[in-house]
Amino acid sequence: MIQNRWNREQLKLAYYLYCQLPFGRLHSRNPEIIELAKLIGRTPSAVAMKLVNFASLDPNITSTGKKGLSATSELDREIWAEFHTDWERLTTESEQLKHNLLVDTKESMSSDDISEEEEYLLDFTGETKRVMTEQRVKQSFFRRAVLSSYKGRCCMSGLSEPRLLIASHIVPWSQDKANRLNPSNGLCLSSIHDRAFDQHLISLTDDLKILIGDFVKQRRDEPLIQSAFLSIEGNYINIPEKFIPEKLFIEKHRSEFEKFN
Repeated sequence: MIQNRWNREQLKLAYYLYCQLPFGRLHSRNPEIIELAKLIGRTPSAVAMKLVNFASLDPNITSTGKKGLSATSELDREIWAEFHTDWERLTTESEQLKHNLLVDTKESMSSDDISEEEEYLLDFTGETKRVMTEQRVKQSFFRRAVLSSYKGRCCMSGLSEPRLLIASHIVPWSQDKANRLNPSNGLCLSSIHDRAFDQHLISLTDDLKILIGDFVKQRRDEPLIQSAFLSIEGNYINIPEKFIPEKLFIEKHRSEFEKFN
């Protein structure tokens, strides 16, 4: 019998999924919502409603005029705050919770019922495998959260080919462990803009206008430089649906950019 009250573990898994889905896909027909509902013993409609509850807590969503369902609980708000305080721990915990549920239900599922991703997660044994799996999980979460926030388009060029898109860290992974999985420390960039951003050849103002460095401008006679960089100088990036870049991260990146320009 389905319990009406959501517990902490179920809410962690729900918010974990919320972070990785565009607002327009928070509905009961979404296969990922159906999969989570099956794992936690709830209906797809109940899971979809909970994800829309979380949207009502998201200022990036509500500021655009979109409305979630406002009947949020104190525990909903606690889970929201926990993730935003420690993305690294909550990402790992959520994936481990999912793994445990998959293990619990494996015996009652045929091999045809288990997806390739689920098979991978079920093989969560051994220290080396554990480390490799956690790394893959973290990278996958960050990429999905960032790309879904920008609706799968480079925020500078508008490119939408997923094989050419990168979830780019504003402050590098190695320099800020606490925020390396924080989607607000990410930009969805094409591979060429990601490389330029990583090398501090381009940056952003506090109000998210694109800055082009002197080293790039010195090659203004090259057609690719003209079309990929100089043509977008001074433009605003496309604002993400969720996880707007935090000003502190932008400031840190721009301070490094200014050292080279």
